[in-house]
Amino acid sequence: MLWNAPNVTTMLRIVLIPLFIIAYYWPRPWGRELATALFILAALTDWLDGYLARKLGQYSHFGAFLDPVADKLMIVAALVLLVSDPNVLAYVYDVRLFEVVVIVILGREIAVSALREWMAEVGKRSHIKVALIGKIKTASQMIAIPFLLWRHKIGSIPVFQIGEILLYVAAGLTLWSMVVYLRAAWPSLMSSLPRE
Repeated sequence: MLWNAPNVTTMLRIVLIPLFIIAYYWPRPWGRELATALFILAALTDWLDGYLARKLGQYSHFGAFLDPVADKLMIVAALVLLVSDPNVLAYVYDVRLFEVVVIVILGREIAVSALREWMAEVGKRSHIKVALIGKIKTASQMIAIPFLLWRHKIGSIPVFQIGEILLYVAAGLTLWSMVVYLRAAWPSLMSSLPRE
């Protein structure tokens, strides 16, 4: 069923993306706070759609396709906004490291998406279905990004610095999950090479 509760929740996450971007650039003192709140709401819908699918037994191929796409769109939108904002880069400990980490995360998403598409073409998509490490990777990114969006200290808590460290941890998990997917796909990749 296309319009079941988990799919509607996932669609809500996609609808939140342009609202999040508008809030990020909103020329009001509370624009950043609103953007952070919208990102957190979107992250919660990621948990909620999975919970609803399990609780209600409402799995669908459309939902299995749309859920990771919604996650990637939200994370990519946030990271591109952050890395292109000079106000954010002023807080970063090492701008080059921050930029490389964002490139690693974005590059992994492109590489794994391409790998999944290729595996589907050769009829082996199930060999690289979403693994636990992929879910942990997504969760770690969705936890790190609100800290980076909020930016300023809360009392004596260095919010941005915590977010920066969490993003580096998320990048490590990102690479690890890519290795897991590549190892699963490796036999298929090798068997597709022309034999001499």
